[in-house]
Amino acid sequence: MMRSMFAGVSGTRAHQLRMDVIGNNIANVNTVGYKYGRATFQDMLSQTIRGSMAPSETRGGVDPMQVGLGVATRSIDIVFTPGNLEYTGRLTDMAIQGNGLFIVRDSSGGLQFTRDGAFKIDAEGNLTHPSTGFMVQGWLADTTGTIDRSKDIEGLGIPLGTSMSAKATDRITFVGNLDAESEAGDVHSTSVPIYDSLGIQHTLILEFKKTGDKAWTWTARYGELDSNTGEIPIVGTGVVTFDENGAVVRGQDPSQDPATPTITFTPAGGAADLKVNLDFTALSQFGEACSVNWSTQDGYAAGTMETFNIDDRGVVTGVYSNGQYKIIGQMALASFANPEGLTRQSNNMFAATTNSGSPQIGEATTGGRGSVMGTTLEMSNVDLAREFTDMIITQRGFQANSRVITAADEMLQELLALKR
Repeated sequence: MMRSMFAGVSGTRAHQLRMDVIGNNIANVNTVGYKYGRATFQDMLSQTIRGSMAPSETRGGVDPMQVGLGVATRSIDIVFTPGNLEYTGRLTDMAIQGNGLFIVRDSSGGLQFTRDGAFKIDAEGNLTHPSTGFMVQGWLADTTGTIDRSKDIEGLGIPLGTSMSAKATDRITFVGNLDAESEAGDVHSTSVPIYDSLGIQHTLILEFKKTGDKAWTWTARYGELDSNTGEIPIVGTGVVTFDENGAVVRGQDPSQDPATPTITFTPAGGAADLKVNLDFTALSQFGEACSVNWSTQDGYAAGTMETFNIDDRGVVTGVYSNGQYKIIGQMALASFANPEGLTRQSNNMFAATTNSGSPQIGEATTGGRGSVMGTTLEMSNVDLAREFTDMIITQRGFQANSRVITAADEMLQELLALKR
């Protein structure tokens, strides 16, 4: 009788703990990146009243006789199934589509891990977890935008409002066609916007004049109209030739290739001399209208970082007011051999344990870590229908075990009444 009472007590305790887990799940139904918990039970050690007996020639075998001593909580698991994704449009909101976790560094210098990607940018431009101020970790790019992932991870910064220096134009690429049916002396011209070392825009004019069946003379002009000649000053000239298939003829010496000449001139306004390479290798000469124009030029004015974007690999790219883009850094993700072995740290954080394994830190889209989705948040993976069903089952289990205690108590009362 006492065994049954204690079994009932263990049952009520176990179901009470399970109800605590369910209550916490329901409380976090709208917590960003929350992973629900699940309590599982196991039976306790049974008391053996009679052991088993093997069969013999004169009798059959006898099974053991045992009385269970109740139930115990086996585990409270963290279930890392993905939650639904919600588009927010907020640039610092991020979600992971996969098994990885974001990495943040706490105030003591240790690493913690989270699926909560509702980050923010602080006053110093650091990307942080909002409720703790922990800095999001990754790799910073150098001045050329190159990321060295062999270095240790560090706090990521997104320095909105910072300036980008101007870059002088040093290469212009031309595309299009020069009409093979043009008469000798026919001219086709195009203008190119270029920038000096101060970021001031200038206009370079390129004229192409046909001088033979396969040859065109090019002339580069820059500056103000000369009142004596009535023309814009010439800053460079040369010849571009074509073969019988309409392709540009390349020179054997790259430094003197007529298809990629270089001009040097002094721009107005006090900037340094401009040394510009002209790339004519994509031009053609076919029997169709002239269409030569510039394709790219690599100069730009000074600019200010206005916004940023994040791709699926977690690469953060700054967008500047001068139309330029620059890689700032890349977010690092962590994966674990046993993510259910992590321990909750509050604030939507997890910490590594001896049974989770060490964090495998790397970039998104590799090692099963998943991809980063910008302007998106991962919702809680709590399923209310399942939780309410488990709540009913748990409540009934608690009630049934409490009835066992009540019935055992009544039996004890009957036993005590035998002496009267």
